[in-house]
Amino acid sequence: MTGRLFAVVGPSGAGKDTLLAGVCGAAGPYWVRRAITRPESAGGEPFEGITDAEFARREARGDFALTWHAHGLAYGIPRRELAFLDTGRDVLFNGSRAALSHAASVFPDLAVIHISAPAQILAERLKGRGRETLGQIEARMARDVEAIPARLPVIEIVNDTTIDDGVARLRAALRPDGP
Repeated sequence: MTGRLFAVVGPSGAGKDTLLAGVCGAAGPYWVRRAITRPESAGGEPFEGITDAEFARREARGDFALTWHAHGLAYGIPRRELAFLDTGRDVLFNGSRAALSHAASVFPDLAVIHISAPAQILAERLKGRGRETLGQIEARMARDVEAIPARLPVIEIVNDTTIDDGVARLRAALRPDGP
């Protein structure tokens, strides 16, 4: 039995990491621990912080199933993180809309979970994180984003109320029979 692979995408502040943390665990889906070229002390999701040089070495060795660059950082999905698929467990990774076309060519059975929230809620959440200035938040919210390729199945989740509601929506979306 093979598990399903999902790319979880959406704008900053939509609550992707919060919802993933609420759904993934020992008995649930597996949340991929990405390798990212930033210090682990930067916070956010659980990830492996590595240097640009280490990322390049590992990429050249073929250690990553998928890589992309965004916001001045390199992101990689380590091949070893996908082993849970072979146990029948669903695997979710925090992805990038800009990398979905490439991801779909690497993973033909990939499905997308698009998590969104109204603009006002996104802005409030980004301000609450305290990692960016007001100008950076405005620029982030105004930027153009890649459309999700039409050939990919997409599950839409609007995360606009409580964490418990958002987690319940994601959990329902992951049921084999859908939301």
